[in-house]
Amino acid sequence: MGQRGFASDNNSGIHPQILKAIGEANSGHSVGYGDDPWTKEAIALFKNEFGEDTEVFMVLTGTGANILSIQSAVHSFHSIICSETAHIQTDECGAPEKFTGSKLIPVPTLDGKITPKQLEKYLHGFDSEHHSQPGLISITQVTELGTIYSVQEIREIAELAHNHGMYLHMDGARISNAAVSLGVPFRTFTRDAGVDILSFGGTKNGMMIGEAVLFFNPSLSAYTKYYRKQAAQLFSKMRFVGAQFVPYLRDEIWKINATHSNKMAKILETEVQKLKGIKITQAVQGNGIFALVPHALIPLLQQQFFFYVWNESRGEVRWMTSFDTTEDEIYNFANLLRKLLNE
Repeated sequence: MGQRGFASDNNSGIHPQILKAIGEANSGHSVGYGDDPWTKEAIALFKNEFGEDTEVFMVLTGTGANILSIQSAVHSFHSIICSETAHIQTDECGAPEKFTGSKLIPVPTLDGKITPKQLEKYLHGFDSEHHSQPGLISITQVTELGTIYSVQEIREIAELAHNHGMYLHMDGARISNAAVSLGVPFRTFTRDAGVDILSFGGTKNGMMIGEAVLFFNPSLSAYTKYYRKQAAQLFSKMRFVGAQFVPYLRDEIWKINATHSNKMAKILETEVQKLKGIKITQAVQGNGIFALVPHALIPLLQQQFFFYVWNESRGEVRWMTSFDTTEDEIYNFANLLRKLLNE
């Protein structure tokens, strides 16, 4: 068994019902590349959640989902505006720029969220062949700093984008955690708030592999099936992705898992707030906690609980909880912190 800790919700296992669904799909033969009953049922469930005219494309990875989303909406002369902490900017090895040829423009932010006021300064050069054309705004929900956009904040960004002839993309790697935190249906803070394209994540919340790209503006998906093939995201045995999404959506495993991981983060926040030597740096709204920890304690903590250092110069760390995090793990970690701090 691997070392448990708070490094990433990617490090967690597979929810038992998801694993069971994969096993049940592993019977006999079925047509490949998504023309199977499991994938068709999953697509129907997505349409029921987001609207019948939603176009759905299953992919394997979050990076693949973001590439496919952005590539479908922009040309190489467009620019993509995002937070400086956005996954597409910091953690995808330049993949969006490689596949689209477009320029990423990062916006400085203290909490992972970008605002219309911040965005306005980047919306210039329209119709000038000397300037990359602002084509798309990308936001992340939950953000990379664990914060969450409100429905109104998303509406305002969408309105700004659409007023300038641009599209709004949402990287929803942890979208289920956001839905639970906001207490509203997925559609309320995506399609109905003005989002044009959504990368819908499942891997971080109990699935084995698989994400989905949802288009609420069907005209944008005219060439997506070709881009998906070129990006090596068309899985021949797509039924094993579709089979996971069926119980994930139908039985609301997404909600069960995200509710638990969010709850674990709040318990950890409560315990950490009792310690004078630790300072939480961001609002805990999803399943992540960012905190300042004395430098000397970090390697001692990591010996027993694996986690990542977010900003080494500041001693800022990131602790992520998962659907399978236990309360005992939280309290044991908090007790170790207390012991090392001599509190």
